[in-house]
Amino acid sequence: MKSLLVATAIFFAASGTCLFSQTRDELERSKEELEREIRITSQLLRETQRTAEVNLGQLVVLNNQINRREQLLGTIQNEIRMINRRITSLTRSIEELENDLEDLRESYARLIQYAARNQDAHQRMMFIFSSENFNQAYMRMRYLQQYSRHRRQQAEKILETQQRLDQQIAELREERDRQQVLLARQRDEVSDLAREKAEQEQTVSRLKSREQQLLRQLRQQEREAQELQDAIRRVIAEERRKAQEQAAAEGRVATDMFALTPEEQLISDNFAGNRGSLPWPLERGVITSRFGEQPHPVLPGIKISNNGIDISTNEGALARTIFDGTVSRVISVPGGFYAVIIRHGEYLSVYSNLVEVFVSNGQTVSAKDEIGVVGTNSREAKTSLHLEIWKGNDKLNPANWIARQ
Repeated sequence: MKSLLVATAIFFAASGTCLFSQTRDELERSKEELEREIRITSQLLRETQRTAEVNLGQLVVLNNQINRREQLLGTIQNEIRMINRRITSLTRSIEELENDLEDLRESYARLIQYAARNQDAHQRMMFIFSSENFNQAYMRMRYLQQYSRHRRQQAEKILETQQRLDQQIAELREERDRQQVLLARQRDEVSDLAREKAEQEQTVSRLKSREQQLLRQLRQQEREAQELQDAIRRVIAEERRKAQEQAAAEGRVATDMFALTPEEQLISDNFAGNRGSLPWPLERGVITSRFGEQPHPVLPGIKISNNGIDISTNEGALARTIFDGTVSRVISVPGGFYAVIIRHGEYLSVYSNLVEVFVSNGQTVSAKDEIGVVGTNSREAKTSLHLEIWKGNDKLNPANWIARQ
């Protein structure tokens, strides 16, 4: 009965291992992604710190770094908790196997002692021939055969149980080693996080003394953003007008906003079908400003509205298209930079803050084609691409459309 209980426990432990491994794989992937983002953000932070004066760009990147570090720390803590549960399960399984192995060895020892006392072939033959009839003799012979087979099975069961025990002990050692590595990593991350939060407090304190300057910068950014939105809406209106004129000339009924041709409809459908898996507009980078409204990192009570996302990257990085399409407009934006608007059927993607552009109006482009050089703010040593996605007149969150790196 005890052997059956141990076998059942081992089965559930094995099933739990499978589920555990799947969850561990997910945690490992999450941890690797966060570590990659932290490496990139650390490099960006070093670049922004090259300026003599503390600036808002440093704080934005530092806030992103702290957020990713906290997420990484949470992932590590989840892994440690899972390993602790695994260690508890393995320890319990090992104890049960050791008890079962002891029972098996005691039972086998009794079999050997009995066999030693009755190993004389003459005695075995007398045991059979002393039977009262043929059936009894047959049954006694079967008994001796079964007894011998049982002894072999007990020996095999001892070997099998010992092998399982050795395997569980080895797994327990691996889990404990892994636990120690993660605990050391956790201590390092806690230390880094404390250092970065102290740096964050100092940066915020120094920036608060320049609130009026930050407010002027914010108002300037809002004016530039509004100019970009006005330009995008003019492009949308112009594209709609041209599409409807073309539809009328071809005798098609213009029922949708852009009156798409069959080819444009296919591109539009493919764009929509790739939601969440579109390629990144940069080879490497991290999202440092998200879609929608967020509180200003320094100015109390002030909200920042973002019609897209901002992706910080290294100086000299090249912007690239997120899908096949046609360049609708290359426009100048305040500050000496450019924006490229690409149409994908009824969708538009907008790439802003380019210091140099490689494409022109009407040009056909493919996914991942390089379209320009991302500009760097010399005052803050910050290199950032602004990305927007529109469907008709509706602004969409680009983070929901591009793939996770």
